[in-house]
Amino acid sequence: MATSISGTTGVTFPAGGVGNPAGAVVGTTDTQTLTNKTIQGGAITSGTAVASTSGTSIDFTSIPSWVKRITVMFNGVSTSGTSNLQIQIGSGSVTTTGYVGSCASGATVVGMSAGFVVTVTIGAASAISGVSIINSLNGLTYCEFGNTGANSGNIVGSSGGSLTLGGTLDRVRITTVNGTDTFDAGSINILYE
Repeated sequence: MATSISGTTGVTFPAGGVGNPAGAVVGTTDTQTLTNKTIQGGAITSGTAVASTSGTSIDFTSIPSWVKRITVMFNGVSTSGTSNLQIQIGSGSVTTTGYVGSCASGATVVGMSAGFVVTVTIGAASAISGVSIINSLNGLTYCEFGNTGANSGNIVGSSGGSLTLGGTLDRVRITTVNGTDTFDAGSINILYE
């Protein structure tokens, strides 16, 4: 598929393309056709929704290096116990230390250390829905904010935190703080851009 840029001033093309000489500038009346070029950003890519009905964690891997924002979506997610849900990110492997921030529900506040905690005081029968967004601050530092709500108990969790990775983010894991409660209902997916 070819993309045409037409009527744009000051766009300079590098050498190497067919019909794309070094230093060619598109003027106000010129047209340049780009063939087989990758344009990053501007598009939101959806992962594949995963049923959160078994296991102790759900991983999304192979996230492209150019991604600057990841949205984690929870739909009726439940676990076998009362440990809070958390999101862990990583580069090559999941990072389990160094997270700072907190998640609050009313006067109850839970601190972060091993992950971005996104729920507070949930029960085994709670079904959690909501969204958590992770943004790149400067390449290796990532900031999280989100809101989740439970189907019972009028529980709403508001979270915010940050983590600096040793490399570019390429994976997201959803698990519980204790790491042993198992998922038993709902679904989880991500969007990235």
